[in-house]
Amino acid sequence: MAGQGLSDDEVRSIREALAAGRRPKVVFTASAGQIAGQLGQVVQLTDPTVSDEFVVVRFGRDELPFSPADVAIAPRGAGRRPVEAKPEPPADETAVEPEFVLDTPPVPAPRREESKVEQQVEAKPAARRSVKAAKPKGPAGLTVTLAYAEGEWTVAAQQGAKALAKPYVVKPAEALRMVALVDVPGVQEAVEQILTAERAEAEQQAEKLRAELAEIEARLAELREAG
Repeated sequence: MAGQGLSDDEVRSIREALAAGRRPKVVFTASAGQIAGQLGQVVQLTDPTVSDEFVVVRFGRDELPFSPADVAIAPRGAGRRPVEAKPEPPADETAVEPEFVLDTPPVPAPRREESKVEQQVEAKPAARRSVKAAKPKGPAGLTVTLAYAEGEWTVAAQQGAKALAKPYVVKPAEALRMVALVDVPGVQEAVEQILTAERAEAEQQAEKLRAELAEIEARLAELREAG
């Protein structure tokens, strides 16, 4: 049965596990809706001050954000397939000796021409089977992730289990253009809110620096007059 959500200590444990390269398993609780009782893997923890849904869980081929109340730590052994019992080999049966033995005349060996034709006929189906077995596999799935944490936007790319590009920093304007390409309700608004908050913080820092610079210039002017 699904648990009652993640505690603060469990969230800290998951963050440490992700930093060590592990992906903890979780089970969806009743607050997650129809997928309650299903298993997933935590792949990322985003900034909880930006959104309550900061637990990014891989479910099937999707990576979706959930709140700590939507998931719980999966019990040990969850998701493992039971080992199937191997069928016992049948008991050896005693071979029954025939009561009568019939002598049959030996079959004459086929001529070389007939053997050659038979080999060619057998080779054709074998060639067809090898052509069917040589079908190339399709390319592995490609995942591109745009993330925001600690005041920086990063982009990472992964194809299957291979990391094509480690997370690298991009400018906020580039992040906004990337999000504009994805027509998902609420996503662009959330990015714009983050950029607005960063812009306001930068303006406050600039105003503070201008005030400090004005004080330094006034002090310098006084020193020049005194000299």
